[in-house]
Amino acid sequence: MAFLITWTLLIAFPLYWTITMALKPKSEWTGTTWFPSKLEWSNFAEVLIPGYGDDGLSFIETPIKDALGPLKDSLVISVGGTLLAVILGTAAAYAISRYRFGGSLLPFNILSVRMFPPIAAIIPLMVMFSTVQLVDSYVALILVYGGLTAPYAVWLTKSFIDDLPRELEEASMLDGNTRLGALTKVTLPLIAGSVATTALFVFIVIWSDFVIAFTLGGTNVEAVSVRIASLTSATQGQLYGPQAALGLIAALPAIVLGLSIQKYLARGLTFGAVKR
Repeated sequence: MAFLITWTLLIAFPLYWTITMALKPKSEWTGTTWFPSKLEWSNFAEVLIPGYGDDGLSFIETPIKDALGPLKDSLVISVGGTLLAVILGTAAAYAISRYRFGGSLLPFNILSVRMFPPIAAIIPLMVMFSTVQLVDSYVALILVYGGLTAPYAVWLTKSFIDDLPRELEEASMLDGNTRLGALTKVTLPLIAGSVATTALFVFIVIWSDFVIAFTLGGTNVEAVSVRIASLTSATQGQLYGPQAALGLIAALPAIVLGLSIQKYLARGLTFGAVKR
């Protein structure tokens, strides 16, 4: 019991630090206080309200740019990349599971895409997208994220399709449905919860990435992870308060998505339809 309590406290400490830092005034950002002397909500206002704190009198400090644009950019990239990865992953997983497409080594070859760090592909991708003038665009980031996270979708979805009895599709085809009809009317509805679980995992991976967003993004498309890292000041250095506030805000989409599909997170939804 003591071990579980200690482990929980260790895991929860970064969240506690982020919350308290987001509520601390500037004078306590680098102090040793465990609790803010007063709740300071200006950290959230600075990253959410355009022009907040800009009195036009300081020629040294540059006002903090609001993060509404980066939040929108990250949402577009993450949703687009997740949809692409899930569509490709589900189609590939079905072909591998039902038709053994590509042989027994294909699943491992697909997974090998994730066996090297994404940074290894950054320079070739940068050159390729620069050639077609797609750097700093939604298209480039969605294609890259969709392609790099598709192996996750393939492996996760394949395991769920493997657990789904073939007899259900065969019974549907005996009733007059085509193979495509059996897929869309039987298989996909039964694995909908599994697909939702896969989508949540892929969304979190894309949403939290920094390296690819920093390299292929720029002024037109800026991910929220890049904006958090850029919150610095000429006189104060790292703006820990706004960084913590924006970090908490950036965590909300994944939390909301997870809560909205929590009823689908039980893997047992696809079990037991037919007893072998």
